[in-house]
Amino acid sequence: MPSGQPSLLELQRAFARELEDAATGGASAHVVADGLAPQARLDLYRNTATATLVAALRLSYPAVHALTGPGFFEGACRRFIAQSAPQSAWLDVYGEGFADFLARLPEAGAIDYLPDVARLEWAVSTVLHAPDAMPLDLRRLAESDLSAAGAMHFLPHPAVRLVHAAFPVDAIWRAVLNRDDHALARIDPAAGAVRLLVRRTPDGIDVARLGAWQWQFTAALLAGQPLHAALDPVPAADAQAWLAWLLSAGCFIGFGPARAADLPIPEHSP
Repeated sequence: MPSGQPSLLELQRAFARELEDAATGGASAHVVADGLAPQARLDLYRNTATATLVAALRLSYPAVHALTGPGFFEGACRRFIAQSAPQSAWLDVYGEGFADFLARLPEAGAIDYLPDVARLEWAVSTVLHAPDAMPLDLRRLAESDLSAAGAMHFLPHPAVRLVHAAFPVDAIWRAVLNRDDHALARIDPAAGAVRLLVRRTPDGIDVARLGAWQWQFTAALLAGQPLHAALDPVPAADAQAWLAWLLSAGCFIGFGPARAADLPIPEHSP
């Protein structure tokens, strides 16, 4: 290799940098013109890559796209992409920080519930693309040592998430996706916070509202806390019935001694 010629890895890194910022990459010096200027060739790649990421965000955030309109949405996406390059080739996992980006975007301030709608949509997208897993076999649980039930923790199903929003975003999300302008007009954004359980079922994605104690109890279990800690602030009879529902709904895939730090607990929305 001639002296001063970059290695393949160095070229790949320069190419990636130049796709993010034409001024910093340095890859154009090593591109053969062949009828089209090197920078123009790289511009084509950059535009294609950006358009692909915008399309991925549009698939993950259809309600945000509908609420803001195509022009605003694409502009916001391009600004987000400039700040948040993908870390994986799997585009279904790209865009996790979009809700927080919208919360910081001054131009999005006119729709105060927009970031919360985005948080719900990210939970829905994550649940939709989560890997399959067999729900907990309740017979195994029935055969376990119930005298140690208080120290038991449950391993969440990967297709389960929680969302806590300051606005009734579940109603907004459904009305927008159903294109029901009358339903959307009847929603009071100031109606108050909602606590949502998002899970995948054989029929699709289910988004259900939880009461405050149901949220607290479920969040504790999904975070890997032992059963006795999750039960502490909750009425025992209510918690028993709700735990039975969570188990029958397939929200967990395993159980065991309370050593949550030793197990890969899937992330869930705070």
